[in-house]
Amino acid sequence: MMTAAFGLLAALAWNGAISWAVHQYLTASEGIGLFTYAILVTILAVVMTLLIARILGKAKASVGGEKK
Repeated sequence: MMTAAFGLLAALAWNGAISWAVHQYLTASEGIGLFTYAILVTILAVVMTLLIARILGKAKASVGGEKK
């Protein structure tokens, strides 16, 4: 439970940092900046989810191999 809370805190911190950076570079049109931000965050979330799933799969396989 505490790990999830720290993860949420870190996500909120990155949310502010990334939205500031996108706003700095794309101030001409706010709508495009928001969509760019949403796309970047979605891509990052998908990549991180895939990496975590791969790491957990390898960890489970190594633990399963040790039990035999």
